[in-house]
This record gives sequence, C-alpha cells and structure tokens, in this order.
Amino acid sequence: MIGFIVFGLVVGLIARLVLPGRQRIGLALTLLLGVLGSVVGGTVASALGTGDIWELNFLGAIVAVLASVGLLAVAEAAGIGARDEPRSLERERGRLRR
Repeated sequence: MIGFIVFGLVVGLIARLVLPGRQRIGLALTLLLGVLGSVVGGTVASALGTGDIWELNFLGAIVAVLASVGLLAVAEAAGIGARDEPRSLERERGRLRR
C-alpha cells in the first residue's frame, strides 16, 4: 500500500511536469490525482490482460500518467486549487472607507 501511495505521488508529479503552465495545487492534491490516475492505469492494464490493478507494469504506468494529466486538467479547469490574489492592506482599507 505504501508503494502504491509513493507511485501515486510520482505519477502526480510527472503529470504536473507534463501539463504546461503552473498548477496551483498542493502536495496533497497532487498525491490524490496521482493515486486516482494510478487506479485508472491499473484498471486499464488489468482489463487488457497485462497485469493486475496492484501490479506495477509499463502500460499501467503510461496510462496512469495520462489519466493523471487528464484529471489535473479537469481540476484546473474547475478552479480546484486556484487561489485568489492576495489582497493588499491598502486596498482593504480603501474598501472599508467607502
């Protein structure tokens, strides 16, 4: 199970490297997307008969990265992990005076 989590983190990090631009997500969301991508990759590899969902194989790893890139793109489009610009103190003071 620990190996699955570590592999999910690696897959999530690779997905962030593959997807162009800066992603504003933390390590926890990277891990979650990587683990979800790994489950998808393992399921596809199992369906094609190249291994079990819990086995590490080449096809499952490639599909896991592709699935994680897709999940990351969807999360980014949905605004998950996006932060508002930090508000300056002067702007807040001006808003309070009005």
